[in-house]
Amino acid sequence: MKPRRQRHLHALDFGAALALTAVYVGFARLTADDGQPVYTGPFWLGCLIAALVGLPVAVRRRWPLAVLTAVLTALAVASLLDIPREPYTAAGLAAYLVGLAEPARRSVPALAVTLPVACGAVYVGEAVVTPAEDWRGAAGVAGLVLLVIGGAWGMGFTVRGRRAEADREQRRRSERALDEERLRIARELHDIVSHNLSLIAVKAGVAGHVAEADPREARAALKVIEETSRSALAEMRRTLGVLRTEGAPLGPVPGLDRLGLLAEEAHRAGVEVDLSVHAGDGLAEGTQVTIYRIVQEAVTNVVRHAAPTRCRVTVEADAPEVRIDVVDEGPPPAHRQAVPVLPGGHGLLGMRERAMMYGGSFEAGPRPEGGFAVSVRLPTEGNR
Repeated sequence: MKPRRQRHLHALDFGAALALTAVYVGFARLTADDGQPVYTGPFWLGCLIAALVGLPVAVRRRWPLAVLTAVLTALAVASLLDIPREPYTAAGLAAYLVGLAEPARRSVPALAVTLPVACGAVYVGEAVVTPAEDWRGAAGVAGLVLLVIGGAWGMGFTVRGRRAEADREQRRRSERALDEERLRIARELHDIVSHNLSLIAVKAGVAGHVAEADPREARAALKVIEETSRSALAEMRRTLGVLRTEGAPLGPVPGLDRLGLLAEEAHRAGVEVDLSVHAGDGLAEGTQVTIYRIVQEAVTNVVRHAAPTRCRVTVEADAPEVRIDVVDEGPPPAHRQAVPVLPGGHGLLGMRERAMMYGGSFEAGPRPEGGFAVSVRLPTEGNR
């Protein structure tokens, strides 16, 4: 569309150039009321001046300053030869493009030169060379020329400023979108890495603890570590592949249907998950991903800090909101030293950010009877 619009504008400029040239040829042949020609010079010179006034306007978008210089020179000569009968329209068209296309460091000096030259030529032509007006009338005509050229330049300069501001706003929006995308990818990578590495760390701790007493249990733990590592690598390759190339193969978007697989992975890490999901098919894909990631992070925290234990996950979606509750019983006293204590991360913060992104609420903390509880509420309005 942009090249097509440019061709249209160039065609309009070409038409304006021909019209201005024809008008000035008419001025060169104009006669006064007594039948005497107003312009007394040779007709070929009048035609040459007419061409120099009008034709450069056709290329004003390509060379704004050069066109303004050529048009201004031709108009000044025409004024001294008493040809013009209009307020320097060609100079106004050229000045508009100078204000629009040229930076201020060039357009402002160009205007500062153009205005005195144009007004001076008009005044001298009207009041001295061919005195058709007294000095007041000549000054009035010069003021009209100043208004046309200065107003046209001011319009172009204003449009340039607005376009620059629009470009800056577009860049700011692009930067904000890029930051949001980076944050989203960071969350996805955190969820993938944190969940799978937590399973690996827990099982590695179990394997190290029972390696001598129960080699079979140690081998089972190492098997889980191997499977979890492969799964994590595959997910990370898919995520990073999207960043590297367009059209990269995407894995399935995690939704409510994959919560069962999440419970199975937690079971392999020593957490028995009692999963209860009551939700229709109308939830938007983005909301389902958010629910899955919140449950994944909450269960990962249970694996990191409480395994082996039991955990109850409840997801309910009705008209007003989506309710997510993840409650664990805490580690049994006999197992508190068997599982390594892993350092805290950004899991709770990530869950809070996801909830806030949808205008929801987030609460988390230890239970009086033991264990830990996470409670998230997401409004369903606008998410279906």
